[in-house]
Amino acid sequence: MMKKFTLLMMTVALFVAAGCKNDPAEGKHRAVAEEAAEVKELTETAVQYAFSEDGSDIEFVGAKVTGKHDGEFKSFKGTIDLVDNDVTKSRISVTVQMDSLVADDDQLTGHLKSDDFFDVENHPTSEFVSTAIVAKAGEDGATHEITGNLTIRGVTKSITFPAKIQVENDEIEAEAEFAINRKDFGIVYPGMPDDLIKDQFLLKLDIEAKKN
Repeated sequence: MMKKFTLLMMTVALFVAAGCKNDPAEGKHRAVAEEAAEVKELTETAVQYAFSEDGSDIEFVGAKVTGKHDGEFKSFKGTIDLVDNDVTKSRISVTVQMDSLVADDDQLTGHLKSDDFFDVENHPTSEFVSTAIVAKAGEDGATHEITGNLTIRGVTKSITFPAKIQVENDEIEAEAEFAINRKDFGIVYPGMPDDLIKDQFLLKLDIEAKKN
């Protein structure tokens, strides 16, 4: 009996250890979902910069106990309305075509588009609109903190995350990497009983926007 108990505890420990190593949110900023904020109109004339799909990437990393998976969204449009060449007065807007999701496994790609996850048929797009941008130095070269309304699967929540933003001539570059809790957006599918899916998944943004 003692040997069986010891073997059971070792098995549990191995699963816990594997789960820790597969945590995409480990060491990353975790954005807390709050009530959606008001999106105010820009009161000053802005110069619009459009996302370049060729020079931009929106990627994600999700995980379960036994492993993790990488993915990306192939189709999206976004703009940065820059006021007085000052990022803190500006607005960022993004619309992602959810059917463009591609994961590192074909079967997983289909599953992520199903009702268990993003329910692409009923919610074909996800959106983000910034409501505040403040200058704030942080880890990994972050220069700003962005707050905005994120809509996934028809659920809109306000999140805040650090980003590195650079304005040079006719181009704006922005990078961000942060985790969000999928359950805050109605994605509650647990996974298999012996291979549970982690609540947090990582978003990785690498944006290049050019003046229109």
